Amino acid sequence: MAFVVLCSTMSFTIDMHYCGDTLVETAVFKKAKGCGMEMRIPTSEDCAITKKNCCNDKQLVVDGQDELQLQIDKISFEQHVFIASFVYTYINLFENLDKNVSSYEAYKPPLVIRDIYKIDENYLI
Repeated sequence: MAFVVLCSTMSFTIDMHYCGDTLVETAVFKKAKGCGMEMRIPTSEDCAITKKNCCNDKQLVVDGQDELQLQIDKISFEQHVFIASFVYTYINLFENLDKNVSSYEAYKPPLVIRDIYKIDENYLI
């Protein structure tokens, strides 16, 4: 139950760096470094770059749940029925496992008249 609560409340980000149409790098929990082909901003006003940058970054944010129901006293009737039936079936699941049940007790082995392995043997001469 603790694992389910942890997974439902955890938030994380996935950063993706595309160079053209191909995915170059993916990073979880941190920023993607990139491919090193990003265009630099010119330092002077005279130089102008009109070519569009081929690289772009996309970020996928998965938000976790912020509010948890911590009060157990507000359980609906359906939830109460589910919990009661779950506990009842779980307790009765391991009942009667102490007996050693064998399905071979009523089985009688066949009477062996001849040695069957001797009949089926092949000899190379």
